[in-house]
Amino acid sequence: MVDIAEKDVARFWAKVAIEPTSCLAWTAGRNSYGYGKFYWAGRNIPAHRFAYLALVGEIPAGLSLDHLCRVRHCVRPDHLEAVTPRENTLRGVNHVADQVKRTRCPQGHAYTAASTRIKNGKRECRTCHNRARRDKRAASKSA
Repeated sequence: MVDIAEKDVARFWAKVAIEPTSCLAWTAGRNSYGYGKFYWAGRNIPAHRFAYLALVGEIPAGLSLDHLCRVRHCVRPDHLEAVTPRENTLRGVNHVADQVKRTRCPQGHAYTAASTRIKNGKRECRTCHNRARRDKRAASKSA
């Protein structure tokens, strides 16, 4: 368990308000991404991490905290779950999660192990890729 002074805990909770959504909202400073920040142990740390440390305990090595409520300034520990960074990203609302959730290419072909290739870290439909290569070859022959 982390050793946190009682005065730090009192100072922390003075900056929290209960929202109608049942979140515990951080009312003090936030970073540019909307996460609360709290000065503790000589540095700024994310406010939700302090709440988790104070009420739940250490965050396991290699894991990060995911806001299950999707409210970045929420510090309620039961709205936080320790997950891998990959899981946290895939649960989020971002372009990476959007791409992973897609099961078909823009032309409607299914992304399967056999019909998909990875190029430069991105999925590519083999059917569309092969069609584009054939079209390019045909265009160069007719020119």
